[in-house]
Amino acid sequence: MSWKTAYRSFYYAKAEEPDDIRLQPEKTALLVIDIQDTYLEPKDTEAETARWQPFYDRMREVVIPNTARVIADMRARGVEVIYARIACLKDDGRDRSLSQKKPGFNYLLLPKDRPDGRIVAELAAVGDEITVLKTTDSALTGTNLRLILHNMGITDVICVGIFTDQCVSSTVRSLADESFGVLVVDDCTAAATMELHRNELETINMIYCHVVSSSDLAGFFAAGA
Repeated sequence: MSWKTAYRSFYYAKAEEPDDIRLQPEKTALLVIDIQDTYLEPKDTEAETARWQPFYDRMREVVIPNTARVIADMRARGVEVIYARIACLKDDGRDRSLSQKKPGFNYLLLPKDRPDGRIVAELAAVGDEITVLKTTDSALTGTNLRLILHNMGITDVICVGIFTDQCVSSTVRSLADESFGVLVVDDCTAAATMELHRNELETINMIYCHVVSSSDLAGFFAAGA
């Protein structure tokens, strides 16, 4: 199925197909969101680890390999690669947003220098690629990423990462509100379950972004770019 007709929600079930996407490398950024070591670690119990196993499998077999290929391709095209990762500046996490202080899955205490807060090695930044540290779901809300993108003349942002229904979605909505063109790469993103992943992509597609696959990306750049 084409990206133009996939992931249609009720709102857009009968909408016309969108126009072709045309990206310019110098005006495009790839944003890698929260693919950090901590999310690939086993849970506290064997039963909970087993419950999460489909997510681990998707990350290792689909998301990380595809994201690595996309990063390499974007670098070759001259597209800016930018990273966002969850990291607090205070060891006790006082600077975190309320959503990261609440008990449960969203509780996160990742001081900026803790090893498990690093971007996974296969996707690590190189050279002077920018990494922003965030204590919020949205990579724009709690960082200077908005200013960075504007200063660099970026108009379009390709988003990859985790979790589709949390930090990816929050970032996409913020970018759309700031009038950036936004793409979300289906096979470079993941939620805890495929149901959550699919539901969120349907929710944000056509309104806040266009959901595409990694194989679509090359066709969005002008010939020779």
